[in-house]
Formats: sequence, structure tokens, C-alpha cells
Amino acid sequence: MKQRIVIGALLVECNHFGGIPTDLNSFKRTQYITGQDVLEIADGTLGGYYDVLSPRAGDIEVIPTIAATACPGGPVTTLAYSAIKQQILTGISEAISEGPVAGVLLALHGAAAVDGIPDLEGDLLESVRDLIGADVALVATLDLHAYMTEQMVSNSDVLVAWDTYPHRDAFETGQRGATALLDIVDGNLIPCMAMGITPVLVGAINGTTEGEGPFADTMRLAKRIEKRDDVYMTSAFLVHPYLDAPNMGGGGLVITNDDPDLACELATEITEYYWSRRHDLEPELIGVESAIERSLAHDGSVVLVETSDCCGGGAAGDSVQLLPHLTALPADIHSVIPVVDAHVAAECHKHSVGDEIMIEIGFRHDPDWGDPVPVCGTIIQLNDGVFTYRGGIWDRCEGHMGSSAVIKVGGVHVCVATHPTYEWCGEQYDAFEIDVSQMKIIVAKNPMNYGMAFSDYSDLMMVLDTRGPTPATCRHLPFQRITRPAFPWQDDFDEHNKVLTNC
Repeated sequence: MKQRIVIGALLVECNHFGGIPTDLNSFKRTQYITGQDVLEIADGTLGGYYDVLSPRAGDIEVIPTIAATACPGGPVTTLAYSAIKQQILTGISEAISEGPVAGVLLALHGAAAVDGIPDLEGDLLESVRDLIGADVALVATLDLHAYMTEQMVSNSDVLVAWDTYPHRDAFETGQRGATALLDIVDGNLIPCMAMGITPVLVGAINGTTEGEGPFADTMRLAKRIEKRDDVYMTSAFLVHPYLDAPNMGGGGLVITNDDPDLACELATEITEYYWSRRHDLEPELIGVESAIERSLAHDGSVVLVETSDCCGGGAAGDSVQLLPHLTALPADIHSVIPVVDAHVAAECHKHSVGDEIMIEIGFRHDPDWGDPVPVCGTIIQLNDGVFTYRGGIWDRCEGHMGSSAVIKVGGVHVCVATHPTYEWCGEQYDAFEIDVSQMKIIVAKNPMNYGMAFSDYSDLMMVLDTRGPTPATCRHLPFQRITRPAFPWQDDFDEHNKVLTNC
């Protein structure tokens, strides 16, 4: 008899301080695939699952449920979560009704939230565990920015996270997750998992896993430990800090084969090292006016990083904090800035290319962070906002900005989209037919991928000290539910590390 494995995906990152609520349409714009069509996905985490499971088609049956992913945003609506959760649970229930299920394999993010539920993944994993019982293997793959909780750890056999930021290893992480599941099913692994957490809440500016840096060094430590003969798998986490939830923090996860004490010891080692690098994780910032002055004095293009409005962190993408500073410059100083504003995009599409338009733009979807800015400019492009990702977790997938336009205001190219989309490698500007090499100032709103996207055009990149739901530093966010003491508000407190285990 074949071993039967149920798979599914619910992958989105959420923000409690802003952004647009993540509804079913948010998923359908990105990925919402059900039934047997899920088995046709060849890339990303699910592609990695199949790469491991398919060669064993003679003794493994894969049962799909749903693959639902969305651009980060505000909390998932209750309706959307209920619909997707029900698809997963119904798929598992139907599989169980037809015969024994050996395991469940889920592609999750780890930092999703629902209205009233700060830990979506914990809720889902507990529901799955209640359904399948204690003896069926349950493995989930995660983003390394996951909010790790006791509910997640205690209800899973194995949790494994991406090892790269910028995220390049979704497929490989899928392979690792599927391999772990098969090792459990085949009786080769009795997983003892320990997750060390220390209350460090920082943005992602210094969170790369490439080259030198505090999180890169933490990841390298975790991977050195993984090479030990008595260690099965490790992960390192830099928690997505834009959730307002208790017991948040980053650290290290270690899985051993039936050795809980060693798992706890090594998870603590990784987490203590991460804590020791906390000051290095806080970024150096520059004010907007100073950044503009430095840009004008610099010989060449400059990238201004407004990470406080990062769609990839759940922001709406509608900030126009920089726009008045850019429009005040002479018209021969060319710049480009992205703005999500569905109303302005719709109004532009009532006109034609070449028409002039006077309109207020920005802060329409998330008005808590500022006021719209009046502009008068010329519409120089109208398009459908469709583009294709070149790499990353959505490699070769289409992105959908919705009806989009470019308004030229003096020397400023304002790229207006209807919907927020994740910034990876400059695909949105390409879709707007913007030649960034001709821009003096390029505005980026992602805290990490801007280097990869624009390093060929600029050798000066400055991270701005601006306000919004995804700022470069968390010091000024209005947290209400986080557990304190926590860095960066407090420092040098004794009890700064705890360990969660499933064994």
C-alpha cells in the first residue's frame, strides 16, 4: 500500500500597523490554485516537495489541497482564512476517510495573522494536528522571518525555514521539508526540535544572509552546527517585526534525532550569538532632506530606500513622503518613485497618454501615516500592470499591479499602481518602461532587494529615516502587545532567551 502524503500552502506575511487587509482577492491576484492543479506547480516550495516525492511515486501518493499565496498586507480577513483553512482541513479529512494518511506537508510563511488571531500558522497547525492525531507526521516549511510560537512548535514534528535573504531557496527548502517528512515516515527520524527565542525586534536592513553581517554570521553558525553528525537540521530566524504580538523574537532552531538535550543546548548557542549581535542589526539612517542634499552632490545615480512603505512587509505602498522633495527639484533632475493609489490609477485610465492631470495622490489606502499630495503632471504611460518575476519565491510567476500609469511631474516619474506587489529585482519599473539608468534618484521601498535590483546603476544607496508601518527601526512603532523587556527599547537584561520544544 502506498504511503499517502497530503500537501497544501498558505503563504502570506502580515502587518499590524498598516497595509491593506488581505482578502480572497489578494490571494487570487497572486496564487490561488486548488485540487489536482496544485500538482502542476513546478517552482517554489511546492516544486521542491514534488522533486523529492515524485521519484517515489511507486510507494508515495501525493494528495493536494490548495496553494494560496499573496503579497504581504494587513491581517488576513476572517472570511479568507476560513475559506483557505477549510480547503486544507477538508482535503485532509477526505484523504483520511479513504485510508490511512502517513503525513501532512504544508508550505507556510510563519508571520501571518488573522483578525483576532496573531498567530495564523499556530492556529492552522493545531487544527491539523487535532484532525490527524499525534502519530501522523506534520512538517511545515517557513520563511526565515517567521514569528515562532509555542503553538507552532508543539504541534509540528519538523519546522524548516528558508536559509537565504534575499530569498532564493524556496525550492531547496521544499526539498528539505519533504525529505524530513519521508525520513519520519520511513522510521529514520525521531525529531526532537528546539527553538531558541530572544526578544530582538529589528528591521531587515542588516538581515542579509549574504556576505558579511550580523544575521549572515548567525546563519553561518547555524549551518556549521547542521554539519554535525548528531544534528539533523537547523534554521535561523530574524522575526518579521511588524506584528504586534506577545513573545516575539529571533533566534535559532535545531532538530536532532531523538536527542532533546542536545537540541536545546545548540538552539541556545545560536540564539545567544544572535542576541550578542543585536546592536549590529540596527541600521544607520539618514533624514530625507540630508539624503536629497547628498544625492545632488553625488556624481551618479542614487537609490533612496523608503523601507517604511515596503509592500513586501505588508505596507500599502501608498506613501508620498518623498514626493514633495522630489518635485521641488529642477525638472532636469530625473527621479522615479512608486505609489499605490487605486483612485489615481483609475482616473488616469479615464484619460489618454499625453493628457495633463491635476489630482491628489498617496496615503489613500493607509491614511494614518500622512496626507495626499496635490500634483499636476502629464500622463506618459498607461498599462495593465502585469509583469513576471525574475527569481525569488515567485520566480516566473506573474505579478498583478492592476491598472497602472506613469505621471511625469517636472522631472519626477510617478509610477502609480492599483494594487501593492512585492519588490524583487526591479520588475515593476521595467513594466512601467522606466529606464532607471537615466534617473538621478531611484526610490526603492524594499529593505533588502534594492541592492540586487539597482547595484548596476548606483554606488550610493541611503536608507531613510521615515515613518510608516514597515520602518527601518522599530523604535517608534506603537506596540501594545509585545512582551517586554525587548530590544531595542531595553538592553542588557538577564533573562533574554527561552527555548520551545516539541519533545
